[in-house]
Amino acid sequence: MIIDVEQIHIPKSGIYKEVIYDIQSSWNSQIWTWLKFRNDDYEEWCGEFRGEFRNFAYSDKNENIVILTSDYMYQISRINGKLIDYIDRPEYIDVTASPNGEFIISDYYGVYVINNNIRDTSEITLPIHLDMIKFCGWNKNSLRIEAVELCNWDNVVTIDLNICTREITVINQSKQV
Repeated sequence: MIIDVEQIHIPKSGIYKEVIYDIQSSWNSQIWTWLKFRNDDYEEWCGEFRGEFRNFAYSDKNENIVILTSDYMYQISRINGKLIDYIDRPEYIDVTASPNGEFIISDYYGVYVINNNIRDTSEITLPIHLDMIKFCGWNKNSLRIEAVELCNWDNVVTIDLNICTREITVINQSKQV
């Protein structure tokens, strides 16, 4: 089982066993992302993923890893590293895993919870129409999110999403100078 994941630059040939997660498409970019995986037996290996790195997420409470690049969103198994599913040309820009093991993704305007697989999501209703959403980290069960108000880009908004209750609290709204 995979116990750790780390983004790395191009590994030197032969240092790690390499698994290429390439999906055939005429839309593929020539950019690659490399992640180093560590199994519970401390074996290290690398995965190559098509597209520019955006983020990855995994949790000890979930048997999946979600990897997000500019070309694809990949769902792989933590048990054996096998590709479970993928979405091509994803609109998503960030992914994180909650303390209870749920995956949360965002595009520029919305926040979503992945249900059973990456193709099955539920949208979180936001109190303000937002743009340029950025995940800033977890404090217990609350995800801190920063964004700007849609069509009012001077208004920087900070909100907390309680993943257990799905409640959103507006922490701060401030005008950029």
